[in-house]
Amino acid sequence: MKKIFITIVSIIFCLKGISQDMNFSQFYELPMLRNPSLAGGYKGDFRATASHRSQWASVTTPYVSQAVGLEMKFAAGQNSDNYFSLGLQLTNDVAGDSKMGRTQVLPVVAFHKSLSEDNDTYLSLGFMGGVVQNRFDPTKLQFDDQFVNGSFNTSNATQQVFNNTNLTYFDGSVGMVFSSSYNETIKYYLGGAYFHFNKPKVSYNKLLNDIKLPSKVMINAGLTGEIGENNEIIAYADYFTQGGGEQMQAGLLYKHDLVRIEEDAISLYAGSFLRWNDAVIPVIKLDYYKLSVGFTYDVNISKLKSASQSRGGFEISLSYRNYLNIRNSSLGQTHCPRNIF
Repeated sequence: MKKIFITIVSIIFCLKGISQDMNFSQFYELPMLRNPSLAGGYKGDFRATASHRSQWASVTTPYVSQAVGLEMKFAAGQNSDNYFSLGLQLTNDVAGDSKMGRTQVLPVVAFHKSLSEDNDTYLSLGFMGGVVQNRFDPTKLQFDDQFVNGSFNTSNATQQVFNNTNLTYFDGSVGMVFSSSYNETIKYYLGGAYFHFNKPKVSYNKLLNDIKLPSKVMINAGLTGEIGENNEIIAYADYFTQGGGEQMQAGLLYKHDLVRIEEDAISLYAGSFLRWNDAVIPVIKLDYYKLSVGFTYDVNISKLKSASQSRGGFEISLSYRNYLNIRNSSLGQTHCPRNIF
């Protein structure tokens, strides 16, 4: 019964192209998927981030999501506290028996305007737009005309015809963030983003050309507070609504510096996040100077928890940041935002 239900849902999604954005438990490690204007919010000239997520293996064919983000930032001038960020967000998602997949190639550009000469106060505006390709494999699906006397037979060819199993379209998003600090011990930001503002057509069937990817409105917030010399509390929160659905995810990390050399450190993080009505997410993360690795596991608390035995998904992230030996490196700038994004 579970297999039939999943197959029916896959067929509906394939025919109409109905879809929503992928979501990572370590959403804070993928800033451009949260808000294009968050590109460049780190200490350094460039950052590379990769994430891998596998979920629902206890229920059906695992849903696998991967993302790679590349960011670089450049000072707007030799004596300017303003700066630009360029980024590239790549994602790949494969879900269910039909191998329904989505690959995104999304360049990002952002400008960060300094609002204060005394502290790191910025107003950031970012744009993300690029090519998206959707696809599915109908040969992996089972149809009612392939069942004989209640039994499925692969030798029975289905009469279902799929003229198009690939779809390519342009997608655009925009965002804005205000970030600042208080007493040099508390750093915070608040922003909003509007994804898929062009509402691209996402139907595989040309006769259903009114099916569009619903826009997503997202609100982002974060705060970092120092506790003593070698400890910090870090909070992240996102709320978004898309296609009539809504979701909120938030949590806390406690950071302890084991070794600190100037602005670099070996640090250990521990904490937990909550995806409302969906999952509790324990987090462990390690910073080894400019390299970071994070681990999470979703403990399912949704209505699917009985079928999934509360097992959601495992996720790992890896990131690296550093400076470049270039003329307009942010290393020599008066103001440069810390890693609060």
